[in-house]
Amino acid sequence: MSRISGRLRLFGALAAGVLAMGVAGAVTTPASAATAVFREDFSNGLGSFTSSGSVTTGSYGARLSGSLLSDPSITSTTISLSGYSGVTVSYTRSTSGLDLGESFTAAYSVDGGSFVTLESARQAGGPVSFRLPSSVDGRSVRLRFSLDANSPLESLTVDDVLVTADGGGSDPGPGPGGPLPPVSDVTKPGPYAVAIDRSAGPRRNGWLVYPMNAGQYGVDHPIFVWGPGAGSTPADYEDMLRQWASHGFVVYSEVSSSDGTYMVNALNWLQAQNSNPASPLHQNLDLSEVAFGGHSRGSLGTFDVADEPRLSTTIHVAGGSFDGNGPNKLRKPTLYIGGDSDFATSNMERDYRNTRVPVWFNILNNTDHIYATRNGQHIITAWLRWHLGDEEFRRTSDFLSPTCTFCSLGRVQYKNW
Repeated sequence: MSRISGRLRLFGALAAGVLAMGVAGAVTTPASAATAVFREDFSNGLGSFTSSGSVTTGSYGARLSGSLLSDPSITSTTISLSGYSGVTVSYTRSTSGLDLGESFTAAYSVDGGSFVTLESARQAGGPVSFRLPSSVDGRSVRLRFSLDANSPLESLTVDDVLVTADGGGSDPGPGPGGPLPPVSDVTKPGPYAVAIDRSAGPRRNGWLVYPMNAGQYGVDHPIFVWGPGAGSTPADYEDMLRQWASHGFVVYSEVSSSDGTYMVNALNWLQAQNSNPASPLHQNLDLSEVAFGGHSRGSLGTFDVADEPRLSTTIHVAGGSFDGNGPNKLRKPTLYIGGDSDFATSNMERDYRNTRVPVWFNILNNTDHIYATRNGQHIITAWLRWHLGDEEFRRTSDFLSPTCTFCSLGRVQYKNW
């Protein structure tokens, strides 16, 4: 956004009124060779941040207003710094009306740990930058802005949040491995244009659906292998495969079977593509972030190979096992989606009772066996962004809370978290 580019020259002036400084220090303008790892200007609402308390957004950015009931805050998605070093956090902020004893705090957390203060002040205005300590290099961070004030007329406004890095880390691997571009709404297509190869895979009978500019901005793309239901083909799920790929996932699909060996073979083929200089996926895949999933018979095949050690998660849509033993091979968190009018839901409920790994289950309203995937596709998008895209904020906001994003769509159960 133009506001960000126009202000890059200004970052570095630390406003007066700082009360406390963490281990990071204020710095001058980021080096011209710095790479943008993360940015949020709140032009589409909170975007990649989640909020608590009184928070609004507009052309001014994100505004936190005081309250007697609860202190407002905004917290970013997890920002991967894999392969990066020399990290700087920049943003603009301004306070209004804060009394003595009231303050705002900007802080960061490393790998899900406790938050470390960047600055805490009563009065501040304009842009500022902080160089994070080298101990964050190659790890992951979250940013949080909070306000301690009692009146709705007292506020903190935050805008143009930017994380940059000077160079690669000590072990960058095949690429810098940045995070997926953040999105504000998983029900809409993601930021990537999509390409399809309809003659892909080990036997050239599968579909490869992937971001057209794979690897752009240093992203290593997670993998999702999808199994269609019996009697259907990848073409029957094309709009959904496109949706997932537009969010940055490399999706492979072929006609399914209850034997999930074809899924493992597909993953082996994708791994080979990552090493093939002639492939559009060359060194652009994140082989540590893999999901298998499917609809109906595709779910049964997923159960069959759910103990594949390279998996991060599995997804089962309208596909309960016939004998209740399907969950026996599950080793990682799993997503179940059923329908209130689906004949397979009773089997899924039995599988849920028998599941010993972390599981989230939604029986969607007004949904039969055929429409379960279509009605649940956005749940799957959010689940993939959580479990493969490391967007840890979705754990609570989208899934594990009584007011979760998708709780109103049906009857939700979860356990073992």
